[in-house]
Amino acid sequence: MGAIFGTVLAFLIVFGILVFIHEFGHFFMAKLVGIRVEVFSFGYGKRLLGFKKGQTDYRISVLPMGGYVKFLGEGIFEPGRALAPDDFMAKKRWQRFLVILMGSVMNIVLAIVIVAGTNMAGVALPEYLDQKPVIGWIEPGSPAEKAGLRVEDEILSVDGKKVPTWSDLELAIGTKPDKQLTLEIKRDGQVRSAQMVTGKEKRTRYEIGYAGFAAKILTQVQVVSPGSPAEKGGMRAGDLIQAINGQPINANKFLEVIEKSPGKELEFSLIRDGKPVTLFITPRQAGKVGKIGVLQSVKSVVKKLGFLAAIKESVKYNAKLFFMVIEVIKNLLTGQASVKQLSGPLDIAGLSYETFRMGFLAFISWIGFISLQLGLINLFPIPVFDGGQLFVLILEGIFRRDFSPKARQIWMQIGFVIFIILIGFILLNDIVKRLPNGWKSLVPF
Repeated sequence: MGAIFGTVLAFLIVFGILVFIHEFGHFFMAKLVGIRVEVFSFGYGKRLLGFKKGQTDYRISVLPMGGYVKFLGEGIFEPGRALAPDDFMAKKRWQRFLVILMGSVMNIVLAIVIVAGTNMAGVALPEYLDQKPVIGWIEPGSPAEKAGLRVEDEILSVDGKKVPTWSDLELAIGTKPDKQLTLEIKRDGQVRSAQMVTGKEKRTRYEIGYAGFAAKILTQVQVVSPGSPAEKGGMRAGDLIQAINGQPINANKFLEVIEKSPGKELEFSLIRDGKPVTLFITPRQAGKVGKIGVLQSVKSVVKKLGFLAAIKESVKYNAKLFFMVIEVIKNLLTGQASVKQLSGPLDIAGLSYETFRMGFLAFISWIGFISLQLGLINLFPIPVFDGGQLFVLILEGIFRRDFSPKARQIWMQIGFVIFIILIGFILLNDIVKRLPNGWKSLVPF
């Protein structure tokens, strides 16, 4: 029950912030250009509670799946009706365009502000993400091994797209499960190409592309359990594990080596405060595997930037994420990506709770991540979305006349049907990802 309550609470916090910021953008710009705001609502449907101040009813409605701001005259399709000076339709087309656009702009601005804030506060990130994608480990039998890739190969591009860092490479692979990719690699100073068919990451319900290689990732000890073999052997938090029994050890192999060695003394080569240290530790038997009593992670670095540098890095990061979302959506529409990569309310709620448990910085970063996507998706030219209304305004600007009330009404009715279908599909997709056989679970034979 505690997890359910936490999930609901985290989702409401995330959703509440994003909806408020989005609708406040519409509200602020409407006030700026002199449009009367009749309703500012969190949620759709019947009014549950709220208060009225001035000419605006601030309310919470029964369906917490979004929110809206209602302007005077908006959605009224009566030909020849008299327009008050503060009526939505009484304003110039460019003013209406700015009012509709500002919701998504505010979501994008929020994402930039949050990332800039975390950059200034200082956030620990895996060190390897900003490094060149030089392979440090390959899983036996993996797509990478079948493609003939080797340790020390540097991957330069994926399907012609440059991947200067491991962060770029992970995005390129992760968004393309079960696809044949052309890799450009550098080996022994020579550039060559290789064909690799990706798999699917088995540790998640999302269909994320899997290659089976990793960077040269050092394991960093985070916590040493009191009375454990690691503590008795002299291991400390902050130690970097370089080798076990003289063999260089990658973070992906660290646990595997220990679990296969219960009761066997192992020689650990470490780096502590910049100096080499050698320890001898014997993993204890825990069931069928060995344990030494540590919590470890990949080596991280704390990035802390000044104000201007933080803003610059935030804009670069969000721009990269922006185009990544566009790429994923393009792949979905062309069938190159699975719908399991889509996340709906159930997924967002679950991930919101997970980041909530991880701490303030993780939670606020998640809000920024979702805010950017909400701002972008809302710009799609789909009726009911802000982008649908912007699309109509652009067409009216091109033809230099407003569409008839009947044409607007038909457009909105089409949009409502599309919206209901999209919401239904996204919710069903969330549910299906939790079923044992995916979409096949819905077929009774």
